[in-house]
Amino acid sequence: MKHMQNQTDFEKTGLSEEEVRRRMEQGLSNRQPETIAKTTRQIVRDNVCTLFNAFNFAIGVCIALVGAYRNLLYLGVIALNTAIGIVQELRSKKMVEQLSLISAPTTAVIRGGAQRQLSVEDLVLGDLTVLRMGNQICADARILSGEVEVDESLLTGESEPVLKKPGDSLLSGSFISSGSCRAVVEHVGGDNYAAKIAAAAKKHKKVDSRLMRALDQIVKFTSFFIVPLGVLLVLNSVFLLSEPLDNAIVTTSAALLGMLPKGLVLLTSVSLAVGVIKLSIQKTLVQELFCIETLSRVDTLCLDKTGTLTTGKMKVSSLVMLENGPPPCAPQKAIALLIGALEDNNATFLALKEAFGEDRSVPAVATTPFSSARKWSAATFADFGTVLIGAPEILLDGDSQKLPESLREAQAAGSRVLLVAFASEMARGVLPDRIIPAAAVVISDPIRPDARETLSFFAEQDVQIKIISGDNPATVASIARQAGLPDHASYIDASSLQDEQALDEAAGHYTIFGRVSPAQKRQLVQALQKRGHTVAMTGDGVNDVLALKDADCSIAMASGSDAAKQVSQLVLLESNFSALPGVVMEGRRVVNNVTRTASLFLVKTIFSFLLSFLTLLFGIPYPFVPVQLTLISLLVEGIPAFVLALEPNGERIRGNFLLTVFSRAFPSALIIAAQVVLIHLLQPVLGFSDLESVTLCFYSMGFVWLMQLFIVCRPFNRLRLALWGSMVVLFYLFAYFLRGLFELGTLTAATLPVFLLLAAACYPFQLAIGTLTRAVLRRFSKRLMPKQKGAAPKNRKEGKGVAPANSSLFGCKHCNPK
Repeated sequence: MKHMQNQTDFEKTGLSEEEVRRRMEQGLSNRQPETIAKTTRQIVRDNVCTLFNAFNFAIGVCIALVGAYRNLLYLGVIALNTAIGIVQELRSKKMVEQLSLISAPTTAVIRGGAQRQLSVEDLVLGDLTVLRMGNQICADARILSGEVEVDESLLTGESEPVLKKPGDSLLSGSFISSGSCRAVVEHVGGDNYAAKIAAAAKKHKKVDSRLMRALDQIVKFTSFFIVPLGVLLVLNSVFLLSEPLDNAIVTTSAALLGMLPKGLVLLTSVSLAVGVIKLSIQKTLVQELFCIETLSRVDTLCLDKTGTLTTGKMKVSSLVMLENGPPPCAPQKAIALLIGALEDNNATFLALKEAFGEDRSVPAVATTPFSSARKWSAATFADFGTVLIGAPEILLDGDSQKLPESLREAQAAGSRVLLVAFASEMARGVLPDRIIPAAAVVISDPIRPDARETLSFFAEQDVQIKIISGDNPATVASIARQAGLPDHASYIDASSLQDEQALDEAAGHYTIFGRVSPAQKRQLVQALQKRGHTVAMTGDGVNDVLALKDADCSIAMASGSDAAKQVSQLVLLESNFSALPGVVMEGRRVVNNVTRTASLFLVKTIFSFLLSFLTLLFGIPYPFVPVQLTLISLLVEGIPAFVLALEPNGERIRGNFLLTVFSRAFPSALIIAAQVVLIHLLQPVLGFSDLESVTLCFYSMGFVWLMQLFIVCRPFNRLRLALWGSMVVLFYLFAYFLRGLFELGTLTAATLPVFLLLAAACYPFQLAIGTLTRAVLRRFSKRLMPKQKGAAPKNRKEGKGVAPANSSLFGCKHCNPK
């Protein structure tokens, strides 16, 4: 008896401030042992300790050992690039941390007899928490009072909610799908169940980035060849060409440094980091870096009606009495008693509470809280039986024709209609056999003023919209019509789809899905993915979590449940659906600008490989030294690439990144390699000295590279014209006035005509080789590259409301480079 009394007192007061202080001092708080975000130390380490930097450092050691110190100038560029990467990542980390603090989950705790909201990390062992529908369980706990249904899918993979009663355990990482309870914290920090099975329990999957996958392929390719080629070049120089070992090491170093696209990976990371910073200013929290790219490639966007097309601020418009005899209790009082008994906290419940108040004067004998799967709630009272509130289609067993015409018209106009009914039997998770409707509540939810503009944006980008809602499909269709959705008449009641096959077929034929269960939301996302679509999903409730987990890009509203925010890659901190076009445009900026400028880096990689093989084949020395390539890296690659990468670019993403970049870079690389070999083969015939030959090679290489920059800058605007012009002037000024530093001479009367002749031949050869390269890649692209996830299958019959297969935002028409 004493124990029961103590528990009752504890449920009222919780821990005292003194008890909390002592437990904090003992280290019994809920602070996690590890964070998902990188630490400053990890950011510095990841930018410094890279494979590229290791190769560059090893080459630098070799150059230093032979005393060619001026050729170590390239290490300054490497250090600058590394510093830029660190600074941008630190800035991005700071912005994300600030926004994460705003979006961080909190929990209701009773301390000293008062309820307060605390950060989940401020919990201590033994705290008394109050958990309601939508809350994520942040620490292992035991229920003291109340009943809840718990979704443990993030931990177990099982989607069916589990009923928990007093005495049952609650596992961290799961969330409350219905009901409310008071629970005492039993484990904190690293002792929690979720912490023991790893933080990955909340991070459902790694983002599939085509951009980074392509960059990884380039890195692996260069890493595979660089060591054996280096050995062969040294042996060729020393034993076949009889060059001194120090010269052989310096020229071989230049060849190997040219093969490393040092700035390309950095450029991508910096571009994404800048994107994170820009989106954070727009109050969009990016929880996974590459989801910016994923959203920019999305061709299907799944939306809930509430909070996206509508404001989510529901308001009761009217209460309509139904003529089914006198009810056992006035509907207004019954609703107030139900609200007092349930303590739900969803938007509909709050609207009812505002309109009808809360009455706790009569205790409930049994309750059934609202859940998205049931779509109704109930409470049983000893005086007059059971009160039920829910969707008319469910309470009327699918016969909505029993509703008066005025209510059906209200549904058709976009209002939500809830039925208030009575039953003599108790309802505990199962509807009573005999239900008597007494009244209907009409609830309105205004259309967002920017919904039409946002939907128009996605329509213009050939992104098809699917609206997936738990509401009546006719109501959702009316809202969609008011918001300007073109296919608003294409709707279906998902409760009529009896099996998964029927749902899969409906996914290709309908735009609006009403009365969708949480499991069906997930199946719809999977069905769209099976059809080759890249799917983004927005959501805010616990019923959206399963679908958010499986979507290619998941987007949560900050006003939504903790669980939805935890599993999503993007969180809209102002719950503003109109922020999505900005995210799409930022992703396009990153992908398009990296694709545009990557050819500048790949020219050097490709020509270095070609020239290395050709020097071995023809038995000629490698003509360049590292200090000469440093000028190229700075003025033709580095500065232009970083300037152009930060430009706005909202064009649709088209083609395969790797094939597109290769087709743009290969012509210039081949011309440079061919010109260098030609100059060396003709050197004895033309009587050029070694210095004249190297100078001619360098000036010709610079001209071809600047021509590549010219192509990259098209179409010109003021910025690009100024950039290109300044790089041309600086390149030749540095090459002339600092020729001693770069081990160059000047163009002489003998070499100048040859340079002009080679320069004049560049553009027509560039056009011819480029045309041939693109033709070859178009012919063999299917064999060269695996099919990309998200590319719609060819010749697929599309149903009503579905965009054609190759009208996706990605725009990949079987990887044809453009």
